[in-house]
Amino acid sequence: MRKIFTFSVFAFFLLFLGAGFSYAENVNLVQLSANAVGEKFSKPLALKIGDVSYDLSPDEIKNWLSSEETLIYNPAYDSEIENINFCQYKKSIICEITFSLKKREHIQKISEVFLNPDLISQYLQDLARKINKDPSDAKLQVENGKVSVFSLSNNGISLDTDKSLENIINYFKNNDGSGTINLAYHETKPEISIDSIDNLGITTLIGEGQSNFARSPKNRIFNINVATQRFNGILIKPGEEFSFTKILGEVDGEHGYLPELVIKKDKTEPEFGGGICQVSTTTFRAAIYSGLKITARRNHAYPVSYYNPQGMDATVYVPRPDLRFINDTPGYILIQTKIEGTILTFQFYGTDDGRKTEVIGPKITERNPDGSMKATFTQKVTDKDGNLIHEDVFNSNYDSPNKYPHPGQILTQKPADWSEKQWKQYKKDNHL
Repeated sequence: MRKIFTFSVFAFFLLFLGAGFSYAENVNLVQLSANAVGEKFSKPLALKIGDVSYDLSPDEIKNWLSSEETLIYNPAYDSEIENINFCQYKKSIICEITFSLKKREHIQKISEVFLNPDLISQYLQDLARKINKDPSDAKLQVENGKVSVFSLSNNGISLDTDKSLENIINYFKNNDGSGTINLAYHETKPEISIDSIDNLGITTLIGEGQSNFARSPKNRIFNINVATQRFNGILIKPGEEFSFTKILGEVDGEHGYLPELVIKKDKTEPEFGGGICQVSTTTFRAAIYSGLKITARRNHAYPVSYYNPQGMDATVYVPRPDLRFINDTPGYILIQTKIEGTILTFQFYGTDDGRKTEVIGPKITERNPDGSMKATFTQKVTDKDGNLIHEDVFNSNYDSPNKYPHPGQILTQKPADWSEKQWKQYKKDNHL
């Protein structure tokens, strides 16, 4: 059942006793309570969360109030209400004993004002959604072989809505006229701060990956830069599974991306974020050469020149397919990115545990006239003593690019699923 704090509980208590008090004074108590409510809710109120203050206007505070009509006995009031069941309405045995029929001619209907905890709680839940935030780790970079901070860490904060509700109700119950209520909250410290840099185990470059996006159109280059910035300074904990799409986040115009060609289903078409796969492919190569365990990777639908040599690409599309791998080294891994000309580089800094990584390939195992092909490479990782940590084979099966036509692209070979009649008409329409 909903609990409601009312400003006139004492008045009703006296009424239910039904004897030994002045009904007129009881009416004044209700009116005084209402007046007190009016005074408190006619002034601004400041809700403080640490050093931050949220100011509420009187109209906003009044949204916490509920009103309810009730009946009282007022000897100075000539009633127009016919209610012979007044005591039954009040549910008071004492009322039945002491309340005469004559008194029932002076029943008055009034409105009571309540402070509604449900409405306050709803406000606090909305406020929590605005202010709650997770802690953010310090962003690190490697300069002259030494790890330093380029973005400070921040504590997380979460509003304690139950305790804050209690504080607000107590403010009004105790006639506190300060105009300020301190809300309750919890702070969470980040895992990575300035003080923890020396304990991360980031001492050496453990691997890097590169790709070349030469001849990319303007929008594609722009998107590559935007996505690359998302990963610079990212830390991967020991034992943590890295997810490319999780770190990448939303891909749309609001998050800074431009429309560019992407491979989607059975065609290549413009969409926000075209070119992000240049970044995922480079990340994949860095993880491979760092000797990390790959847990999810998919090749592109058809061979793309930006990702030469073929067989070492990784396509992503939020939320999947995703690129994932595990940091199975003993320390944190710091990702550093850079773009020099048309060369994109991902560098993984971490702890040198003596592992050796051998990449065999990639090599083309099948190449067809329609542009389809197959490729493969092997990642073999051993520990400092030569013991095998893991060995994985990555096979890529690419379709013909003709199956995924570009806007305005002229096909030079009949797609496998076209009839001769369709192909003949297509050549005629395109003057082939």
